[in-house]
Amino acid sequence: METKVLDQAELVNQVIDVIVKEGMVEREKVTLDATIESLDLKSIDIVMVLTALEEKFDVYIPMDGPFHDAKDVKGLVDAIAAYIIKEKS
Repeated sequence: METKVLDQAELVNQVIDVIVKEGMVEREKVTLDATIESLDLKSIDIVMVLTALEEKFDVYIPMDGPFHDAKDVKGLVDAIAAYIIKEKS
């Protein structure tokens, strides 16, 4: 399994895939400007997403990180992507 650093766009797509799967949200609804609230993601869903991302990218993601402040998908994805890139570099 290759662990090269992904580019931001690829990472964003993979994070969105995890949100869709773990949050049980339709892919069409997960746009960058969709709010966390509009996707009906509860804090437990976010925890499931973060846990799945930890496993997928083999990084530790603190549950009290900047991810919980995100109001929309873009904010969440950008925070997670930046964090993973930082941890992997």
